[in-house]
Amino acid sequence: MTAPLTPPHQPPHDDPWQKPPGGASPFPGAEEAQDGPDMRTEVRQAAVVLVAIAVSGLLLGLLWLWLAPRVPLVSDSTAVYLKDTEGEEAIASDGTFILLALAFGVVSGALVFLARRHGGIPLVAGLALGGLLGSVLAWRFGVWLGPTSDVVAHAKAAGKGVTFDAPLELNAKGGLLAWPVAAMVVHLALTALFGPRDPEPEEDWGPAPTSAYDGPAQDGPS
Repeated sequence: MTAPLTPPHQPPHDDPWQKPPGGASPFPGAEEAQDGPDMRTEVRQAAVVLVAIAVSGLLLGLLWLWLAPRVPLVSDSTAVYLKDTEGEEAIASDGTFILLALAFGVVSGALVFLARRHGGIPLVAGLALGGLLGSVLAWRFGVWLGPTSDVVAHAKAAGKGVTFDAPLELNAKGGLLAWPVAAMVVHLALTALFGPRDPEPEEDWGPAPTSAYDGPAQDGPS
């Protein structure tokens, strides 16, 4: 007599393609990749970022008022003239605002990335919109705190032949985009370089199947 090649009632081999119990993901780390704040949380965080950045525009307005060169005017009791017709103070004032806005954009973009590395589209949108609102607020705040826009009244108060400062103005309105553009570029660059990566799925093929044939059959005792 010979022993059977396959023992009776042999349990089925492990199927490497079978689903894990409980509906778990077959790839470790896949659930962790899906974890993160829900949409409501992201919207709330984006709103906080938007308000914080917009309010910081007040600081930008103060710095612009402090650092921007003044445009000198003079009056002869009949009209108001530029004291230096070849002066570049107006251009320098625009350049000062743009450089400060770029610096604020770099700082705000880096701070938002460090605070929320897992931020999604709402956070990035809040960053960009907050930078734009902050620029507008800085512009209007600096103009409001600067010399009066009533040049005629200012000239009368100063007197004939007395030099006085022109109102603070931002002639290059495109400079309002410097802050949001710089913030977006810095945030996207930091996210690309140091942002979280999706985990690589680990292939688990299970134990190697054993062969049903274990060798030549052996004769039983004669």
